[in-house]
Amino acid sequence: MAGRITEADKEQVRAANRIDQVIGEYVALRSAGGGNLKGLCPFHDEKTPSFVVNPGRGRYHCYGCNQGGDVFEFVAGMEHLNFTEAVQRLADRSGITLTLVEGGTSTSIDRGSRSRLIAANKAAAEFYAGEMRTEGAKAARDYLAERGFDSSAAAHFGCGFAPAAWDGLVKALTAQGFTLDELAKAGLAKEGSRGWIDQFHRRLLWAIRDASGDVVGFGARRLFDDDRLEAKYVNTAERPLFKKSQLLYGLDLAKKEIARTRQVVVVEGYTDVMAMHLAGVTTAVASCGTAFGDDHISVLRRYLRDSETIRGEVVYTFDGDSAGQKAALKAFDSDQKFAANTFVAVAPDGMDPCELRQARGDGAVRELVAGRRPLFKFAVQQALASFDLDSVEGRVGAANAAIPMVARIKEPELRAGYARELAGLLGADHVRVLAMVRAQSDADRKSAAAAERRLAQAVPVASGGAGGPVEQPFRRPNPADPATFAQREALKLALQQPGLLFGVYADIEPEAFSDSAYAALHMAVSAAGGPQRAAEAGAVPWVASVREHLPAGGLRSLFNELAVEPVALRLEPDAAYAGAIVARLAERLAASKERGLRSDLQRAEAAGDSERAAELNADLMALAAYRRALADRASKGAG
Repeated sequence: MAGRITEADKEQVRAANRIDQVIGEYVALRSAGGGNLKGLCPFHDEKTPSFVVNPGRGRYHCYGCNQGGDVFEFVAGMEHLNFTEAVQRLADRSGITLTLVEGGTSTSIDRGSRSRLIAANKAAAEFYAGEMRTEGAKAARDYLAERGFDSSAAAHFGCGFAPAAWDGLVKALTAQGFTLDELAKAGLAKEGSRGWIDQFHRRLLWAIRDASGDVVGFGARRLFDDDRLEAKYVNTAERPLFKKSQLLYGLDLAKKEIARTRQVVVVEGYTDVMAMHLAGVTTAVASCGTAFGDDHISVLRRYLRDSETIRGEVVYTFDGDSAGQKAALKAFDSDQKFAANTFVAVAPDGMDPCELRQARGDGAVRELVAGRRPLFKFAVQQALASFDLDSVEGRVGAANAAIPMVARIKEPELRAGYARELAGLLGADHVRVLAMVRAQSDADRKSAAAAERRLAQAVPVASGGAGGPVEQPFRRPNPADPATFAQREALKLALQQPGLLFGVYADIEPEAFSDSAYAALHMAVSAAGGPQRAAEAGAVPWVASVREHLPAGGLRSLFNELAVEPVALRLEPDAAYAGAIVARLAERLAASKERGLRSDLQRAEAAGDSERAAELNADLMALAAYRRALADRASKGAG
């Protein structure tokens, strides 16, 4: 959905979705004292609860995996959505209308309309499923049965049948109260020369669901030779709900297993997904009427929790025919958008997974995935397959085709390894081949850098970009370090009990924070308006505004941690404790200044500048008295 969600709408959605209630739908929470709740982290396996939720500040943090954030970030992480999608999901949950701002204009988006479109698609899926039991659907049932799918499988995978009647679905859904406009927006009906007619006729259908399980569209397969549409497969056209570049058939069924095993199997068709799942490979998904592309990769990375440190597996399965081979080679370039290890599984004799299951059973399908080959190796071998390696000309042509491919491998160790393998396949000196690969890789990098420079010159980017502050190098402070105890406590109080610091936080000098991470958080607190702003805006919105002044990454994780970590007192902190903490910060800074004055005094005395020495001595005595008063206040308040 284009446009930007207004801040007012975000805060309205946040207020309507208490974080403990939302998280409580996923995690069993119990009291942990101090206003916190605790449970087992849903983002990693653990036996001892380390996942903390603070409803008062609308934050959560896991001390095991350091994930944390607000209610939007939690829903985004659990449902694998981006931020905007998470806000939309929670707006739907609470029946809130969102207003989008774009180009200086505002557009009101009726969130109920999306719910109505979802409801219309659900009703259509139920209608089509019912039609599968009619006499007219015999061809559809036979098609599935011939491929090893019974009525139970058809129901599980959302199969249905579009009847021959031109307006059967239109009549059924308008009778349920849906308008023609809603049916058109959902891609279920269109206006013909004689009135409104169904979008699909006499076809086997698959209900296509989004990751949350909502039906958002349909894929339809031709069954009859006299079908007026020549295309074997047609799908719901691009609609507000149906974005085929971001949808994957079977993802609603596979997402939990993908996250658990950190593996996804990408197949080419709806029946291939069915065959894979029934054979026990329950991580299989397929694109919906379009080639598997970059947007699909972005979706899957969220489920795989794909990163450079913990890598999953992506297994592409392709038909053994030439089209399938080309698809595998096309995947070579997109592959490197994954950090995960990528593989190819090609069934023998040109069969697809569905045909393989029919011919050789479930075990053969599982063996197909188990016998996967690294995608890089497969791609290089396919590039060489069309050349006669017994001839000089063939070897030169093969090298010209394969070297640019190997050079595009981003990981240096893999690139060097495949350069050696290529040399072996060509019967060439591996040192020379490696040098050629390096030269090509360097040339590619220079070309890419030049293109980026041209783009940067054409489209200037503001400092920090659209995503907020630029992340700086981050070192997580040691929470047990006594030297920074007061710094950590001051920040926790500012986030958790800002009222205790009202009127005094603004007096804390930035130099009081010796740790760079704590100093960055202090700057964010001040930039958000400090405790005074917290009193005006309310705890949850203010804490959220502090987060927006921090770059993504480690600092935000530390911020989440401090927003839920109890203060060091056994009892609830009060104004005396807050004053003691501020005094300790000031005492530390005063002690540092005192040391500087002593040094200046020694230099003045050594130079014989008695007047300057007298001034410095007076300043030193006053500062020492101030430091002792701060120390006394700190000890009494913390006691």
